Amino acid sequence: MTELPATPCPLPSEVLDDMLYEPSQYLIRELLEVDSERNLVRLSFGSDRSQPLTSSQRVDELHPAHVAGGLLVHLTGAAGFVHAYYLLGLRHRDGWVGFGTHIHRAVFRKLITPGDDFEMTMQATRIRPGRDRYMVRYDIEVRSDGARCYQGDQSAAWMREPATSP
Repeated sequence: MTELPATPCPLPSEVLDDMLYEPSQYLIRELLEVDSERNLVRLSFGSDRSQPLTSSQRVDELHPAHVAGGLLVHLTGAAGFVHAYYLLGLRHRDGWVGFGTHIHRAVFRKLITPGDDFEMTMQATRIRPGRDRYMVRYDIEVRSDGARCYQGDQSAAWMREPATSP
């Protein structure tokens, strides 16, 4: 496992190069915290009207512009990747790939206005490690301007092809 970065910091290029999507699709501004004792990562994100799904909204007085809920769920994958990279030592370049498997609970509490920054905290509540597969359950919270906007309880599977195993 690599040494944890001093926090806060932007993501280093070796992390960005290992990501499963183009880094621009993660919208990560900064890695704010990596806490191995609590098995937690905290990231800041930026938002604007040009982002995926958000840019396609038909906005009127009854449907205000907001960061799309589907985009928030996508960004939980970004946080999961950062968690797996720093706290589990799983690298795509070593054959590991992660997929969300379950959204046990998703609660959207407050809309985030495009242009507002927000923070996501992801804490692993259960990790079942294996040689070629990890199952991880996460507690997720998104806050903007001090208010809780999203709460999630989600699971992901991290798998490695046996041919890439040491």
